[in-house]
Amino acid sequence: MSLEVRELVKKYGEKTVVDHLNFKMDKPGVYALLGTNGAGKTTTIRMILGMLYHDSGEILWNGGNLDPMKLNIGYLAEERGLYPKYTLMDQLLYFAALKNVPKEEAKKRIRYWAERLQVEEYLYAGENTKKKKEKPKTADQLSKGNQQKIQLMAALLSEPELLVLDEPLSGLDPVNSDLFKTIIREQMERDVYLIMSSHQMATIEEFCSDITILNRGRAVLQGNLNEIKKSYGRVNMILKCDGDIDAYVEKHQLNVTLKTPEDYHIKVNSEKEAMDFLAELVKHQVPVVHFELREPSLHEIFVEKVGQNNE
Repeated sequence: MSLEVRELVKKYGEKTVVDHLNFKMDKPGVYALLGTNGAGKTTTIRMILGMLYHDSGEILWNGGNLDPMKLNIGYLAEERGLYPKYTLMDQLLYFAALKNVPKEEAKKRIRYWAERLQVEEYLYAGENTKKKKEKPKTADQLSKGNQQKIQLMAALLSEPELLVLDEPLSGLDPVNSDLFKTIIREQMERDVYLIMSSHQMATIEEFCSDITILNRGRAVLQGNLNEIKKSYGRVNMILKCDGDIDAYVEKHQLNVTLKTPEDYHIKVNSEKEAMDFLAELVKHQVPVVHFELREPSLHEIFVEKVGQNNE
């Protein structure tokens, strides 16, 4: 199976919000769509889901046009998408029915996910108690984080082949973030095709093998994340020394990106430049407590690419 987007275009009047976008997933895994607010990420997702028409281009599944009515897709939207005044159980059963999950099977899956996501009290109020039965909770009675859990349940009830997560960890505390991450890993083990959009770069680095960075509707960087990082080289030097090394930094005209009471963060042009600087410190018997050379983070790459194109 494969998902492929070819020359996708979406316009609103004279404004092009997605401009000839191409990307492909030829195996299960997690693909990241990144960009600033208004870059075209959510518009692209909605076109894949059939919620918006595209003006030109193709969205293909297994080489044929992707039909959202036929493909089993799960979707967790960034904005809340629950009906505020209907009971959560009725909504989940309704969403499962839309995906042709039989009612009894849907109830089993809801029970399973309610336990996993620790939301049983909102779905099975009054069970196993002698007190007067409480009314089941409605969506507007839940916190943002618990609404997010219910929406994730709705996305997973059909056991989708393609799962789309738009800012999945938004509004979650660290404990629930870890819970969501565990579930995402489980979906990866099921060989699900997963598209993720997030502003949390550390999360993208944790899960995604391939990325597209969008800016003003255009792809400004695409490819395998590890290969992209390698192409930059190990150009970030982190250095901690006992003693003042400002004179050495100035002599070598190094680009200090951050200086803290603990260490220096320096952008070098090559690994050789970093090793030459380290050699000089050692030569002059400057105590080096910590020395590290690393590739740029996705955060740094993102800022560089989007910043360049917004000037």
